[in-house]
Amino acid sequence: MTEMLRLSDVHAFYGESHILHGVNLHVDQGEVVTLLGRNGAGRTTTLKAMLGLVGRRTGSIRVKSQEAIHLPPHEIARLGIGFCPEERGIFASLTCEENLLLPPKVADGGMSLDEIYTLFPNLKERRSSPGTRLSGGEQQMLSVARILRTGAALLLLDEISEGLAPVIVQALGRAIRMLRERGFTIVMVEQNFRFAAPLADRFYVIEHGTVVETFSAHELESKSEMLNTYLGV
Repeated sequence: MTEMLRLSDVHAFYGESHILHGVNLHVDQGEVVTLLGRNGAGRTTTLKAMLGLVGRRTGSIRVKSQEAIHLPPHEIARLGIGFCPEERGIFASLTCEENLLLPPKVADGGMSLDEIYTLFPNLKERRSSPGTRLSGGEQQMLSVARILRTGAALLLLDEISEGLAPVIVQALGRAIRMLRERGFTIVMVEQNFRFAAPLADRFYVIEHGTVVETFSAHELESKSEMLNTYLGV
């Protein structure tokens, strides 16, 4: 299987604060991998370190076998990475469709608007609505959808289910399954374990900025005691 991403002994800093302490993980092409852990454990920082969005980072981050630890964020994005941040970052003055069309392409093979609207029918209905008029769930769908046009094959999704109604969470789950079927590689940070559990192929548990456990989906049942220790689930 082709390796899409590998982090080896990655340390990350915000100013003088040392957040990640030697993170090691890998993601194969077509996999859905979830980073689990309590708030403040370093999961979001792990995503941001992949993109160069931290103050300083050391170690090795290889994207499709290319070393990216010293690249600036815009060059890392051009390796085919799409980032959906927790804060969404929807442009309020633009319509839903204008928000979709805004991000530049980073690679060939991006989804067309019609394909995106098939995946997210709500966005088709709201295509002419300003960003401020979209519900929280619609904004989250838009935040995920706009990186699909760019041609990115590796998607980094940060807490996409947080604070959303169950019907929207279910729709996002269906979308992730469809993206996986299309061959996308996905790394998710999720607090909602019930949402993440049936979607992921593998899990990494992060505690105090380091990976403390890794296991596959078929091991999930046997790991309940460990998960309760680290997550309180």
